[in-house]
Amino acid sequence: MPSPRFQKLAAEAKTRIREISAAEASQQQQAGALLIDVREADEFAKGHAKDAIPLSRGVIELKIEDVAPDLATPIVLYCGGGSRSALAAENLQRMGYTNVASLAGGFKAWKDQGLATA
Repeated sequence: MPSPRFQKLAAEAKTRIREISAAEASQQQQAGALLIDVREADEFAKGHAKDAIPLSRGVIELKIEDVAPDLATPIVLYCGGGSRSALAAENLQRMGYTNVASLAGGFKAWKDQGLATA
């Protein structure tokens, strides 16, 4: 269970970013948005959204420009439940990315909607 301080931090981040549903995330991915999994490598290895790009919270700020050099690139981030991706989305916005969203409910919501996994 995440700590109260982490939950507060994530909740605050969610007020400053855009959250979208799993269905919207899938539509955006099909339209060309990058779907980025910010979970750790072991979590990604156990299952992830089809065609997702693994960039964990620990490295996303370091490596995002290799994957998305254009700050206007549509990006959808997800984690397990939606908190880590909200924090990552906030950081990408602070770096100048203008079209970033976080998947509300994370990979759990993606699976619950029956969307493609790998």
